[in-house]
Amino acid sequence: MMSSVYPTTVHEWMNAIRRPTPYRVGNARLHLKTRTLVYSVMFLAAVIILMIFIIPSRRVSRETCIDEGIHLETNYDYTYPLSPPQKIGDGLMFKIGLIADLDQNSKSDKKKNTWISYLHEGGRGMELSELLVFDGKLCAVDDRTGVVYHIVKRQMIPWVVLADGDGNTPKGFKSEWATVKNNRMYVGGLGKEWTSIEGVVENLNPQWVKSIGPGGDVRHEDWHVYYNNMKKAADIQFPGYIIHESGGWSEIHQRWFFLPRRASHLRYTEKEDERRGTDLMFIANEKFTDIKVKHIGELSKTRGFSSFKFIPETNDQVIVALKSEEVSGKIASYLTIFKIDGKIILKEKYVGDVKYEGIEFI
Repeated sequence: MMSSVYPTTVHEWMNAIRRPTPYRVGNARLHLKTRTLVYSVMFLAAVIILMIFIIPSRRVSRETCIDEGIHLETNYDYTYPLSPPQKIGDGLMFKIGLIADLDQNSKSDKKKNTWISYLHEGGRGMELSELLVFDGKLCAVDDRTGVVYHIVKRQMIPWVVLADGDGNTPKGFKSEWATVKNNRMYVGGLGKEWTSIEGVVENLNPQWVKSIGPGGDVRHEDWHVYYNNMKKAADIQFPGYIIHESGGWSEIHQRWFFLPRRASHLRYTEKEDERRGTDLMFIANEKFTDIKVKHIGELSKTRGFSSFKFIPETNDQVIVALKSEEVSGKIASYLTIFKIDGKIILKEKYVGDVKYEGIEFI
């Protein structure tokens, strides 16, 4: 925990997020200010209290999976969340983490050609876009280099390197979302054809998904049909597009859930894309042949989903999600809570003027 005092209401929890704390990741000192994020990566502890009934958590037990004939990787650590929730009255108190992707702002303002991270590439440094508990470990994915990290005692330990597309390219995979399915980590990209800034298609590499086992083996899966089926479900045809930054698998529902960042019926352009936020949620069966589309909250043209997680002990009925905004250089993040039927529990609340792209119960 970053603080010895837990917030006791949603309002106090939101305030706690705005009070960053300096700490170290490896040899780099990270100092987070109220309005300015000095360095590139951050995860902070915060607490959320929900008035909920005590019902099964989202991770299915090994015994249940065996009964249902689901193949499991051996020796998997089912611990989730990493810190057990505390019961307060009729509610539960959870510890959560947020992670930020600062793009070019990860560059040091003190030393030339220096980034406060273990890796730098193409003029940009560590850009962590998702946070996930997998096999009992806290993991983060880098959307610039394709590196999957273990976060151990506030150190970033490189674990797996994901190559772009089918795995036979020198470029790192632009990892945007991550989830756990049948004890394997699934890491996905934007789900949109890779285009130039004018919208000309160059390749389909962002429509591949990586499946990683607890031992670090990587499988490369072509998902272009799955992504295109979601476009069809939303009545969007090329050159229209959907950009995905958050996706998750529910073992309880045996369904995929996707909350996209951007969507448009028009051709992609870098400038116009800033105002193509979405309120969409896709719920699909395993092969994306049965897809339901829901609308969540009020549509904001400048805001879109960047990460979400099912709240433990809600039977995968309640979601906490981050939405981010990047318009004409202005960056901001918001948090919302809602049920999978679309009912809003907590309307969008301002989190900070940084781009949070990952949330997890830790």
